[in-house]
Amino acid sequence: MNSALLPLLLVAVLAIPLILGSRKQKKMVAEQQALQNSLQVGDRVMTTSGLYGTVSDISDDATIGIEIAPGYETTWLRQAVREKVGPDVLDDEDEVGGEHEAIDEVTEVEAPAKDTADATPEQRKN
Repeated sequence: MNSALLPLLLVAVLAIPLILGSRKQKKMVAEQQALQNSLQVGDRVMTTSGLYGTVSDISDDATIGIEIAPGYETTWLRQAVREKVGPDVLDDEDEVGGEHEAIDEVTEVEAPAKDTADATPEQRKN
């Protein structure tokens, strides 16, 4: 009896993590699909590459338009959207940089050095 129990126990020990892992993966896939199907114009999102923007077009089933800056819209696959973010996340990032002030002062830059490697001694003096 002990010889028959060992293989069954070994199979059970190996099968349980596989079953639990596949259930977790199915749950994550279902959550991601629900997120992608719930996207609406005006939602603030983050893509898988870390780009933040606002959904501006959802007319296609496979792609969406994301406005990354005022007047700049890019087209992405729906699967590229990682998560919805609240407006406070984007507003906080804008505040970190603070307000940008106009720079009135212009600094002078020296002219680049002349290449005198092929010049004659008289040309180097000039």
